[in-house]
Amino acid sequence: MISSRVAWALGLLTFGLVITAVLTSTSTPAAAKGRVYPQHTGIVATTFWVGEIFDPDAEDGSQMLSTYDDNWYRSYGGCDGREVKGDCRTEKRVASNDYFPSSMTPKENPFYLDLPFDDVNDSIGAKTRKQVVPWIQAKPWSTLAKDADSSVMKNRWVKISRKGHTCYGQIQDAGPGKYHDAKYVFGSDDSRPANKRYNKAGMDVSPALNGCLRFSELNGESDKVSWRFVDGVDVPAGPWRRVITR
Repeated sequence: MISSRVAWALGLLTFGLVITAVLTSTSTPAAAKGRVYPQHTGIVATTFWVGEIFDPDAEDGSQMLSTYDDNWYRSYGGCDGREVKGDCRTEKRVASNDYFPSSMTPKENPFYLDLPFDDVNDSIGAKTRKQVVPWIQAKPWSTLAKDADSSVMKNRWVKISRKGHTCYGQIQDAGPGKYHDAKYVFGSDDSRPANKRYNKAGMDVSPALNGCLRFSELNGESDKVSWRFVDGVDVPAGPWRRVITR
């Protein structure tokens, strides 16, 4: 039989251990998570690349520039592929080289893409972005939104999946075919692209994403993907973080 003094001391010790356990379990915050955006499935994705000129007579037929960067070719560091008689062509990308180009060092993220919503140069996209872009009230986008010449689309992260392969990329252009398709870009899971060109494609991806996602063709119009926007905190480690476009 223990004395009352010893019992009192043991009681204090037990109480202290309980309080410590409670504080320990509640004072460590869970890892931050971003917002969950709709998942778009079965979307045709074509391939484009910095330096590509697929139609010199079309207003949107050259990837020497993007809707967000008049000097995209120079900003990126040159042809995102290989030069053949003055023509910038795509090339196969491999995991052993992080899907980077084989003969140049990009200054920006080679994991890039476009979606058909231009919030700067398209008059409807620019006018409606405050109503349709879901992250426009969050920082740092809310600050950019005050400047009509600054995009809240450029550099946004997108998670893309195809046949068990998942990769991440940053938006650097707008298209294909349409430039204010808010219903599709920001709509529900089953929203479909309004574009009727390029096999009704709803996204263009870079050669790095083409290789990472194991597309069946280097420059085709048949590969389908699933995609959703993700916040930066939800982008895991991977070759897409080797060079991040700021």
